[in-house]
Amino acid sequence: MSSKRNILFVVLATGLFTSCKNQNTSDTKADNASLAAKKDSCVACKQPSSRKALINASFKETPASVNPSTAGMVPIKGGTFQMGSNDFPDSKPIHAVTVNSFYMDEHEVTNAQFAAFVKATGYVTVAEQPLNPADYPGVPADKLVPGSAVFTPPTHAVSLDNPMQWWTYAAGANWKHPQGPNSTIEGKDNEPVVQVCYTDAAAYAKWAGKRLPTEAEWEYAARAGKSYPKYYWGNDFKPNGKLVANIFEGSFPWKNTKEDGYTGVAPVKSFPPNAYGLYDMEGNVWEWCNDLYRPDYYAHSTASNPQGPKDSYDPEEPGLEKHVQRGGSFLCSDEYCIRYKAGSRGKGETSSGGNNLGFRCVMDAK
Repeated sequence: MSSKRNILFVVLATGLFTSCKNQNTSDTKADNASLAAKKDSCVACKQPSSRKALINASFKETPASVNPSTAGMVPIKGGTFQMGSNDFPDSKPIHAVTVNSFYMDEHEVTNAQFAAFVKATGYVTVAEQPLNPADYPGVPADKLVPGSAVFTPPTHAVSLDNPMQWWTYAAGANWKHPQGPNSTIEGKDNEPVVQVCYTDAAAYAKWAGKRLPTEAEWEYAARAGKSYPKYYWGNDFKPNGKLVANIFEGSFPWKNTKEDGYTGVAPVKSFPPNAYGLYDMEGNVWEWCNDLYRPDYYAHSTASNPQGPKDSYDPEEPGLEKHVQRGGSFLCSDEYCIRYKAGSRGKGETSSGGNNLGFRCVMDAK
């Protein structure tokens, strides 16, 4: 996919983030409190929106694994559930959905697993690929360097209406260097791979003989036979007084109290699994789904094994192709982004990554 934006290469300075057009907050703490009260008026939760039209070069065909295996996967028996939430505009209406049985990775794909894929195929992720100067008119060629979005917290309280204050485009950021060229994944084999876009996740899934989950499968697995309206784990934020997901605690975005033990990604299996034996279905890293994104899709969704809409549309950025993301990340907070809650949806442009964005795979049950 290639389409052009006739603006300066803002992504180098900002990561191409889109703020909510209907939020008018100042830099005061009082206004931050007011914003927190209407924290989800922005459907996007201010996630990175795009590295739009990064390159024109096509990806080489990725061979499928010779011996696909269900090792490390959990069998999920199919069934019918109530999908969606009344708390989010794009998650309405709540509707009955039936999914077939499938297998799902028990945890997010790790650095070690993704490294094995790269070693076997020679795959080069989107964040590592050169950018096409034709897509960024007026930008000096020496500024068009590969990279990706990195969360960079400020040192003090800031207004929550401008995500450019805590996200930057980091040249050299990619899955091997999640926070820029001076960072590394050495010794972090069991952390979720990040800085992977939808294209990268789909390529890995194909190589592994798997696929990305539909968002219906993802939510069905996250609910694990329960129908809690607030959180996938229950209705209490801290069951028995203890956090059960890797999210942001404290004053977003500058002061993380690290109550859950982490300020960034946590190794897989750091928190208790759900009733199906799946880890980190809330928080840690956002997870790509196969479905294209439309905010109105639930009003037209099929009742049996929905595959998502035929095309993508986001009224905030109508020119971008986006896919659904699920589960929230270590940056979600009850003070700011609450998209780790049950039934909520995220979205991301097909070729965009970030250091809080990963995935897991599924496989059809035979």
